[in-house]
Amino acid sequence: MTTNADIASPDIHANAGDTRLWVDRTGIRRYTGRSSRGAEVLIGSVEDEGVFTPGELMKIALAGCSGLAADAALRHRLGDDVEVSISVSGMGDEVEDRYPALAEELVVDLSSLDDTARERLLTVLHRAIDQHCTVGRTLQHGASVELTVTGER
Repeated sequence: MTTNADIASPDIHANAGDTRLWVDRTGIRRYTGRSSRGAEVLIGSVEDEGVFTPGELMKIALAGCSGLAADAALRHRLGDDVEVSISVSGMGDEVEDRYPALAEELVVDLSSLDDTARERLLTVLHRAIDQHCTVGRTLQHGASVELTVTGER
């Protein structure tokens, strides 16, 4: 019999590749998201130009994750230079302060494929994204969130 003590809990204080992620406040309702690999993203309100809102970043993360999960299958069947665009949308529910549903649209030219190859690729794309898009899987299945507030950096 397996007990809760036998099941290893995930380390919620670690990131892949030991990448450190954080945001620094840069103004009123303005933050800069940073990674220890040197990436930066500007975060703010929907009224601010040149920034992403947190919800927009979540949507972009979903589209980017789907693209990365599908990339090998797309390249294998359509070539290394295949052009792909993934749009993502979804309105927030102001009462619940969350996004109840998101929609993605992967746009790629499939005209070089016959009907059988097209259907096979669509099946492979859906399977790859369903199995390997961590962001999508997290959104579909939910994740616990732990917040600790300290006076230290």
